[in-house]
Amino acid sequence: MGNVQYNGSLELTALRGVGPSTKAKLARLNIFTSKDLLLHFPFRYQDRTRSTPFNAIQINQEQLVTGEVLSISQSSGYRKSLLIALTDKTGFLNIRLFHFNPFQRHQIKAGMHMRCFGAIRYGHSGIEMVHPEYVLSETAPPEPSPELTPVYHSTEGLSQNKIRALCNQVLDMKWEVPSTKTAVPDTPKGAGMFTKVSDAIHILHHPPPDISSTTLDYAREKVAYEEFIAHFLASKLAKVGAGQQLSPKLPSTLQLGKQLLSRLGFDLTNAQKRVSKEILLELESDQPMLRLLQGDVGSGKTIVAAFAAVRAAENKYQTALLVPTEILAEQHFLTFSRWLAPLDISVTLLTGKLGKVKKRNALKAISSGGAQVIIGTHALFQSSVKFYDLALIIVDEQHRFGVEQRLSLRNKFNHSSGTIEQATRPHQLVMTATPIPRTLTMTLYAGMDISIIDELPSNRLPIETRVISDNRKAEVINSLNTICGKGNQVYWVCTLIEESEQIDSTAAESAAAELTKCLPDLKVGLIHGRFSTADKNNIMQQFTSGQLDILVATTVVEVGVDVPNAALIVIENAERLGLTQLHQLRGRVGRGTDQSHCILLYSSPLSITGKERLKVMRATTDGFRIAEEDLKLRGPGDLLGTRQTGEQLFRVANIFDHAHLMQDCMIKSEHLLSLHPLICKEIINFWSDQKQEYTDV
Repeated sequence: MGNVQYNGSLELTALRGVGPSTKAKLARLNIFTSKDLLLHFPFRYQDRTRSTPFNAIQINQEQLVTGEVLSISQSSGYRKSLLIALTDKTGFLNIRLFHFNPFQRHQIKAGMHMRCFGAIRYGHSGIEMVHPEYVLSETAPPEPSPELTPVYHSTEGLSQNKIRALCNQVLDMKWEVPSTKTAVPDTPKGAGMFTKVSDAIHILHHPPPDISSTTLDYAREKVAYEEFIAHFLASKLAKVGAGQQLSPKLPSTLQLGKQLLSRLGFDLTNAQKRVSKEILLELESDQPMLRLLQGDVGSGKTIVAAFAAVRAAENKYQTALLVPTEILAEQHFLTFSRWLAPLDISVTLLTGKLGKVKKRNALKAISSGGAQVIIGTHALFQSSVKFYDLALIIVDEQHRFGVEQRLSLRNKFNHSSGTIEQATRPHQLVMTATPIPRTLTMTLYAGMDISIIDELPSNRLPIETRVISDNRKAEVINSLNTICGKGNQVYWVCTLIEESEQIDSTAAESAAAELTKCLPDLKVGLIHGRFSTADKNNIMQQFTSGQLDILVATTVVEVGVDVPNAALIVIENAERLGLTQLHQLRGRVGRGTDQSHCILLYSSPLSITGKERLKVMRATTDGFRIAEEDLKLRGPGDLLGTRQTGEQLFRVANIFDHAHLMQDCMIKSEHLLSLHPLICKEIINFWSDQKQEYTDV
């Protein structure tokens, strides 16, 4: 390791090669500090530890080759390419570059040595390698790397070499991750292979060529184990700290909740009534509420949150509703405004895209107390946001904000400027529609009370799910004329094909083009991860307002807005997704009174697991049952080559793959709290980036 001390949150701009442009690209990958680079693990590895002789090359395999340049030629015609002929004395190989510039054309000269990595195929001129990664040298290149080469999740404009160089910079610094091993050594067998977290992190970034997949699983398991420990420690300390502080009492004074109920135009389910009562009773206490509201997609969590916000407003206090995307923030703003305006409760929106004047007015209303319910995105974390009398924090889709931001909520929002005393803290209600197996809920949310909405509104018809081979895709496309002809709308979802945002987006663009061609009378919209926020919002608004018949989207885009008119969702390559994500996507429809449908298109041949997943999706719409089945099917993990789909509750740990660690982590966290409080503080500080005292969280 180098001599630079790594402090856990080194700014990216302190690294060589990171300017504003690269920083913005890294942000797309949720990389904001050097620690994020440490924990940005490869999703697969390439073996570049030895160079394959040309006479031993295998077709359709990725290989490292080294040869001397014999000649360079440029083809003409519709698609120009640069052809480089190589030899290594055992045979010949062509390197073909379709995208090249004049510099490359003049840089590569006969007699130079070229080391390339890529897949071999048959071409018009014999065996060839197309667009490999390559290195040129005047003399024979040095020996290949002794370690496997990592391949990372990336984004447009950020090459693998760039990400590797940045990760290596941080790995070469002097750093250490706080570890529980020396404090309480009874770690489970897999994670126990590694004494230090730092050893596991190094192995994951740079494994030796002879490493087994089991050892790599254990390395990730070690990191996940420590992250679970940090989570449990923070949860336990948060609960202890909450019991030592007070929150504003919020009794029913003006009966505004009853007025809201009478104006809704629909009846609450028994589950909604039960959960609302639990929450409202707890708000009457001066003990801070810290409650998880869990409900399946479409179960009606939003109206429950509205009753809580009304209770705060009638007691002259503010509520902050934090949501993960601007689209959802705007939707909630419209919904809450419609519900609360007749009760003379003011609702304010604060997002990053607001203009200067609107933002200034919103900040003024928040700080003066004129805004009673504030709905916003990450913009609510800005230092310029000063609340007046904040008594309630509601977090929608709380898993989208991660452990770090969840831990920062109390400190970020605790210093109101009005009548609330500094010793008090807001009540907190966090909501999630991500089904979590009942066997894991109490473990994951150890510091919270839990309310579950386990009933759907009576007017919601169960979504009918069909599993269809993509051989019949044309039939599905033709059926969209009938669906849209009845006045309904359609989601068409393109699932992840490669670990590349660009390739994923290209697949969506192709699907949109195909649908537009096949259905000329219908209006087709497109939205994916490479769109700007403004463009995403514009397209979503067009779909929500009914200007578009079909919305083509990738799974990386939040399409969770409430569009009651959407009655069909088609999910391509459904076998690639986990049950949890399939269920979340299916929940985009079925929000109106019409019968809704979900079509899962799959490609053959299906794996055994793929068949089981699709079978479960066809058999039930119960998110909690689906979550239990997902836990059974996914088992110990698929960590070497496949990105886990669905929302992640943690940065590294996965509640499905690492569920077997949780019991031991809970026991160890208890030991640590009683025997090693300083180590507890170090562990939480690393995983959360919070440097304040945690004994009063």
